[in-house]
Amino acid sequence: MKTIINTKQAPTPIGPYNQAVIANGIVYCSGQVAINPKDGSFCNGSIAEETKMVLANLKAVLDSANSGIKQVIKCSIFLTNMDDFNEVNRVYADVFSNADAPARETVEVSRLPANARVEISCIALTDV
Repeated sequence: MKTIINTKQAPTPIGPYNQAVIANGIVYCSGQVAINPKDGSFCNGSIAEETKMVLANLKAVLDSANSGIKQVIKCSIFLTNMDDFNEVNRVYADVFSNADAPARETVEVSRLPANARVEISCIALTDV
């Protein structure tokens, strides 16, 4: 059995998918980009500001799934420019400390939805 997660605290999906799905105590979070959930606007700031909003959106989805940042076991980061890697890493490190950081990969892609520069998805454990 699976549980669908959708919260107004994160952006409405821009396609035929859900923000997250829980199956067997694991939360599979769809990728988040820097869309403001309150008004649907896209963050047009620096890569650091964009990454902060992406992580805030991801946190909102995890919270809605009775999970959280500390329960993340795997992240996938997609960048449209690998030159942004160090700045994204700096913001990411503010959320995920080295001691308990999840497994992760970071890949460069040619394009992301909404012309985002960074997208992050994750897999986490849940209390449900």
